[in-house]
Amino acid sequence: MSIITISRGTFSGGQALAEYLAKRLDYPCVSREVVLDAARKSGLSAEQLTSAMEETPAFWQQVPARRMSYLNYVCSALLERSQDGRLVYHGHAGHLLLAGISHVIRVRVIADLDFRTKAAMERLRVSQNEALVHIQKIDAERTRWTRFLYGKEWQDPSLYDVVLNLGHISIPSAGEIVVRMTELDEFKPSAESRSALDDLLISTRVWTALTQDERTRGANVRVSTYQGTVTITGNAGSEKVLSAIPAVAQRVAGVKEVRSEVGMGSDWYW
Repeated sequence: MSIITISRGTFSGGQALAEYLAKRLDYPCVSREVVLDAARKSGLSAEQLTSAMEETPAFWQQVPARRMSYLNYVCSALLERSQDGRLVYHGHAGHLLLAGISHVIRVRVIADLDFRTKAAMERLRVSQNEALVHIQKIDAERTRWTRFLYGKEWQDPSLYDVVLNLGHISIPSAGEIVVRMTELDEFKPSAESRSALDDLLISTRVWTALTQDERTRGANVRVSTYQGTVTITGNAGSEKVLSAIPAVAQRVAGVKEVRSEVGMGSDWYW
């Protein structure tokens, strides 16, 4: 079964499409639930995690470790929800958080500005000008974020498997296009894609464990996993931290082997 991520401009109809697909396929439909999951597991508030996704890049450039840990909590929560392959996610950059997983269908929903403005006026009960300003503000923030976090252009069609214009096609018709895509061999889970999803989940679990342990939370590291073997690179500020990193990682569920290639260097600033 395919995982479906939906990226949309505000008031483009993406939530309605997600809800249609969830009902049609009998899949869970999640968005903010992922942030709430991450908040419960991290001990942070949902507001703190939401801010990590929405604060301006200028602020988070000053505290990169905290930003990365917050984003990792959200990614880990999304991956936990994705394990059985039955999921429709419309939220923060799902198509990028699940990059490299071939049974993810990446849907981009668009609509012309007139369609979006009318929807915003109705939902927010504001004037046409106020609705337009709101839409432009949200779109600009999302564009800055994807450039800052991933070096990608949020609206680049090459990031998606299908682009649907809900100003020209109904929700049911758009939904049936995506349903048909779930039946294609290209988007069915394979042994390789399941393994890639498992490895990505292990990587986020290890990263989370390292950032939550007082001995290793300041280490400036990157984590990758292949078939359960975890490789940790980067730098740490002391020999004590260096020795603690593999011990912390080894305790994480699913880890078969840990290869630490961390060297001496500066810690993250928290």
